[in-house]
Amino acid sequence: QVQLVESGGGLVQPGGSLRLSCAASGFTLDYYAIGWFRQAPGKEREGVSCISSNDGSTYYADSVKGRFTISRDNAENAVYLQMNSRKPEDAAVYFCAASSHDGGCNQYGYEYWGQGTQVTVSS
Repeated sequence: QVQLVESGGGLVQPGGSLRLSCAASGFTLDYYAIGWFRQAPGKEREGVSCISSNDGSTYYADSVKGRFTISRDNAENAVYLQMNSRKPEDAAVYFCAASSHDGGCNQYGYEYWGQGTQVTVSS
């Protein structure tokens, strides 16, 4: 059974840090592009950061550049999103997703999705 499970969400103060994890089971992440997406209440889901399976190239949304870092650990079959300098507008449900097409950070190219993890930014 193919499954992605996110963890690491929670409450963080503005300026704080949090690391999200995405663990895969039933398939090997090595061969998939992995993306982190988020959806805030009343907003469309948006791509936050994605990492290629081919060459490890990364994409970041302008709103998170310089603050977030995506990485993958193929030995652990996991992908991580390190989030620093959190802002209130970062509050959302964060999803990880896997794509066999390695075509960038368009959510419609991703076949497998986790259930999401809630991140709240509040003082």
